[in-house]
Amino acid sequence: MEILRRKKTESACRKRLIDYVSALPVILFCLIFATATNPGLSRASESLMTKEMQLLGAAASNDAAGIGATLAGGADIETRDSQGRTALLVATHHNAIEAARALIDAGADVNAKDNISDSPYLYAGAEGRLEILRLTLANGADLGSVNRYGGTALIPAAHHGHVETVRELLQTGIDIDHVNNLGWTALLEAIILGNGSHTYIEIVRLLIEAGADLNLADGEGISPLAHATSQNYTEIASLLRQAGAR
Repeated sequence: MEILRRKKTESACRKRLIDYVSALPVILFCLIFATATNPGLSRASESLMTKEMQLLGAAASNDAAGIGATLAGGADIETRDSQGRTALLVATHHNAIEAARALIDAGADVNAKDNISDSPYLYAGAEGRLEILRLTLANGADLGSVNRYGGTALIPAAHHGHVETVRELLQTGIDIDHVNNLGWTALLEAIILGNGSHTYIEIVRLLIEAGADLNLADGEGISPLAHATSQNYTEIASLLRQAGAR
């Protein structure tokens, strides 16, 4: 019975170590218990924790060689930090292109979401991480996935003024007229949350050329043209009228 109890305890510890960063108190308890019952397990657990931490650190510092070494040493490529971010999402946050490439080449999930529903693909699109976005698009990015606001990657890209990112996404099969939880499309966000500058004029032009529905109103029935007119974005309003907006 004592042997069976120890095996069950060791098995539970191994399972919990997979999510060691977000469940540190549990892991520390397991390690303390394992030290008393099986010092060899404790040493193995500490070694695994070090590898996972090294992987996340290598991702943040754009250390592709370090990523290769930690993965070869047995690190879990889909390990998570305390915010639920995988190493690939950490690399994306830091715009660590070589690290992202190494992780994707090794099979990292480009659609794995963190605690706030960001994935490497969605975050790259929203924040204009163009090279990483291209890597995710070439490796299984889910164009229909949405962020915590219910928006596809295209909507925050338009909102944040990432012209080249918008251009890249419009070359895919992404839904150009997807409506988020606020009742806004990419076109509406570019107008409502933009500032009418050349950047947003260009994004509106790209959306028009790609076939966006120019008369798809927001949740209150206000059209893109009405928003542009009310904010005195004369060039955007002119583009919309010329394209047939009402």
